Amino acid sequence: MFYLGLDLGQRRDPSAIAVVEKTRVMRVRHLERFRLGTSYPHVVERVREITQHRELAGRCALAVDGTGVGAPVVDMLRAARLGCDLAAVTITGGERQRQTGSVWSVPKRDLIAVVQVLLERDELKLARGLRELGALMRELMDVRSSAGIGGRVRLGADGFGEHDDLVIALALACWRAKRGYIGFGAGRLPGI
Repeated sequence: MFYLGLDLGQRRDPSAIAVVEKTRVMRVRHLERFRLGTSYPHVVERVREITQHRELAGRCALAVDGTGVGAPVVDMLRAARLGCDLAAVTITGGERQRQTGSVWSVPKRDLIAVVQVLLERDELKLARGLRELGALMRELMDVRSSAGIGGRVRLGADGFGEHDDLVIALALACWRAKRGYIGFGAGRLPGI
């Protein structure tokens, strides 16, 4: 089974896609970062191309960043008939995960923690030939926790030299893989 994570950006941060195959471990099979300013219709079409690939068709699930401008893009993804289960995730600074209808609210720290635990347990395998592997490694090294105004904890790579779009895309894919079947989107997938 394959799990995709899609982090949306456009003007300041690029959109990014991660594809993880779940076997005994999580294998990162594809990483892709879009150029700044890439239109959301182009991002949706690229996601469609990936989900229609012969290895993934009918064997994938997508978690997409539904935060902010993400809601209309989620609608576009649903309309694109990707052939995979789709979970919209609002990334929050909150304390716990919750679900309202077809939308999940997940603290950013929980998403990052999934990747951290998989790495610590040696259960996340990164293929050497990935085009964005170097950028992902820099982002992973730059993710920090910092105290903001009023003591609120902020988690990310912002201000530390790198974006965190690939890390978030990977975290969404891994979070989705850990959740199993959610039941929203294009219908039940075979094998789940």
